[in-house]
Amino acid sequence: MTDSTRAIFLVDNGSLRPEATLNLRRVAANLSACCGETVHAASLLHSHKVAPDALGGEAALTLGPAAEREAARGVTEIIVVPFFFGPSRALSEYLPKRMAQLQARFPDVRVTVAPPLVDEQAPVDLRLAQILADNVRASVTPGEAFNVVLVDHGSPAPEVTAVRNRLAGQLSVLLADEAVGVMPASMERREGDVYRFNEPLLEEALEGNALAHGDVVLAMLFLSPGRHAGEGGDIADICAAASQRPGRRITPTRLVGEHPGIVAILESRLQQALAEASA
Repeated sequence: MTDSTRAIFLVDNGSLRPEATLNLRRVAANLSACCGETVHAASLLHSHKVAPDALGGEAALTLGPAAEREAARGVTEIIVVPFFFGPSRALSEYLPKRMAQLQARFPDVRVTVAPPLVDEQAPVDLRLAQILADNVRASVTPGEAFNVVLVDHGSPAPEVTAVRNRLAGQLSVLLADEAVGVMPASMERREGDVYRFNEPLLEEALEGNALAHGDVVLAMLFLSPGRHAGEGGDIADICAAASQRPGRRITPTRLVGEHPGIVAILESRLQQALAEASA
């Protein structure tokens, strides 16, 4: 039963590509069906710039203004469910500041933020690694040898890269009898030695000797299509350049956020937030 004093938001970082907002809306609708309450799809930034015509005539929501509208109509509890893999700076820095602005205007409103998809404070949860393994298996021909590269965008936060590396280890165990090997890589990183924890870069990994022969499956650690992981995006450009090597086939998997299993993980995180809010 929907609680009229509560508003729940599934929140991503935001994208100028309409496909990202459309995917966020799809996942939010599926999460709504699972939990029995309306879950609004909202971005932290950027998505409000997408033309509504590209989004079925409905403008994208950004969290700050959307949450303030809910507070103005009498909502006293805001639940934020991050559509993020780990503790991005968007969650640890931008989100608290934006919600503090909300609470300055509406001091009676309580904001609870659920853990991201990988909850470092909880017992080991293999569901995300199992989604990645499912996506890999759907991308290979049975009986053929293949290597796996688990690729993410790359982050200025070492905690986020640590999440990716942990998932690579879990994926390696799940695919131990199937893949030649599993390695992590970043699509890009910031300049400077302080950001070397993102290495190897995908472009360098695909040119290296470890992946010189045989097929490569890119396990795409992305949630929604966009400028990087979408059609004609940065990952596709890197793959096209690396595919020039004779005998090389590089196959990206579908995105994690397109797998139906992502909703069960999000529902777990939502239930954690609801339990915290009612404590």
